[in-house]
Amino acid sequence: MHTAHFPGQPPIDAYGNGGFRFADMSHKGSILILPSGVYAWMPSDISNFQIEDFSQVLAEASGIDCLLLGTGVDFVPVSQTIHTQIRAKGVNLDIMSTGAAARTWNVVLAEGRRFAAAFVAID
Repeated sequence: MHTAHFPGQPPIDAYGNGGFRFADMSHKGSILILPSGVYAWMPSDISNFQIEDFSQVLAEASGIDCLLLGTGVDFVPVSQTIHTQIRAKGVNLDIMSTGAAARTWNVVLAEGRRFAAAFVAID
């Protein structure tokens, strides 16, 4: 089975109600925006991220300078191990609330920067 995705890196038009709106579509749940497109994202436990939650990011790291991580309503830190493993692939990690990350995403996207995003959905 092929994982459904949107091919491209669209701006985020809206977030909340458990999902996101982008490219005249809506998606219920969390998302990853990578150089290859937008994917549904299901982190194992947002209060305790695991490196496996970022496997797709690591697979596409050569095309990413920075990962914006939106952790929901509140800031949720990741372990030093995750920071180290992501940084070892040449990717910086910038963590903030999902709202702040979505707004930042739209700015860096307009600037044409090599960013990716991982957004935890909020109600």
